[in-house]
Amino acid sequence: MTTELVSTEPATGKEIWRGTSGNVDDTIERARKAMRQWAREPLGRRIEFMRRFANEVRKHGETFAELIARETGKPLWEARTEVEAVIGKVEISITAYAERTGQKKLNSALQGTAALRHKPHGVMAVLGPYNFPAHLPNGHIVPALIAGNVVIFKPSEKTPAVGEFLTRCFHEAKVPEGVVQCIHGGVEVGQALVEHWMVDGVLFTGSARAGIAINRKLASDPGKIVALEMGGNNPIVMLDTPKIEDAAATIVQSAFTTAGQRCTAARRLIVVDSMFDKIVPAVKSLAERLIVDEPFAEPQPYMGCVIDNGTADLLSESFLALMSRGGSPIMHMKRRDEKLPFLSPAILDATEIHERPDIELFGPLLQVIRVPDFDAAIVEANNTRYGLSASLIGGKPADFEHFWSEIRAGIVNWNRPTNGASSAAPFGGVGLSGNHRPAAFYAADYCAYPVASNEMEQPRASLGVGLREG
Repeated sequence: MTTELVSTEPATGKEIWRGTSGNVDDTIERARKAMRQWAREPLGRRIEFMRRFANEVRKHGETFAELIARETGKPLWEARTEVEAVIGKVEISITAYAERTGQKKLNSALQGTAALRHKPHGVMAVLGPYNFPAHLPNGHIVPALIAGNVVIFKPSEKTPAVGEFLTRCFHEAKVPEGVVQCIHGGVEVGQALVEHWMVDGVLFTGSARAGIAINRKLASDPGKIVALEMGGNNPIVMLDTPKIEDAAATIVQSAFTTAGQRCTAARRLIVVDSMFDKIVPAVKSLAERLIVDEPFAEPQPYMGCVIDNGTADLLSESFLALMSRGGSPIMHMKRRDEKLPFLSPAILDATEIHERPDIELFGPLLQVIRVPDFDAAIVEANNTRYGLSASLIGGKPADFEHFWSEIRAGIVNWNRPTNGASSAAPFGGVGLSGNHRPAAFYAADYCAYPVASNEMEQPRASLGVGLREG
């Protein structure tokens, strides 16, 4: 049974895309038919296809950026950086495959050789998010294809047009259509993909709730590779520094870039007593100057809207709920039009909330927590089941060494934003943030599995003991 799907521009409410949900069984059948031939393509040939894909994205770059901006509501300048990340992912993935999954040959007994090679898993289901609807799924797709897998990509039902455009770029690069397929649908299509016995791997980026559901569903299927990236309740810890303006800019960038819709966004600003009255007014002053507007506005906005009205309603309600539990507003969350999901940056002093909810509020809402000293700051920073990203602002090298050793996170920065992560490094977290299969440079690790071999051109063997005389 097919379901009609509609995507609208969050900034205007206008329809941008209309289509129907896909058939999971038919899509998987096409993938299985294409799998063997693609895996047999020489590595150099698969790399050539990926470079063609990068050129196709480059050729359509401005059109692609405009589509991303329209369907997500993010500013055009930010959508352009996402397109550049899609292009850059190809060369990074080629290097990563060579470094992480290379071949080795060693001397073995009887003048033979011992070899290490890698094989693809087969059919990989890639489930993408809406906040970076091209860059993040592409970070799974390209490494998977280089390794010899075929891919079934289900974009978020909130950004189907971007997912379709990304897939079309692969096909225009002459990647066979059965090798990369886009299937649309809601939760039920994602569940069918995850559970299907002919899918060999699930690569997911999204909420902790959905990731936990996937993990639970596949707990009895250890043969299926599963990589989960599930966001965070990320802390940014503020120690003494004379660079107040720079610190404020780093905090604002951490909390409010992409309207706070980044898995690495700072959700909690933890400030030692000596800095509280210096940094909080500076952050508020800068946040009040941020332009929030539609993607193509002039002057260019810093923030666009959140993804839809339901998300805006939830964030507004969450802000009020935190106030009712003892939070003190520093900057109120405002909504200029109840029909559109534009929210102003919001800051709330959560120090007096004794049982702060450990949830990822995916939007422009920053909670500030005052602590007496550095040790208390680290305890508070680790007071979460998540563990994706954390930053220390200020302090000395010895402080950062202490912070790095004590904090539970997969990305640990110093005097840099929580959302500053390099594609040339692993990207992932611990706890509810991931399952120890980091993406970015380390995506190559979950896209192929190692195979050990002992080899000789002719059989040579003898039994030295335990034989009767012949």
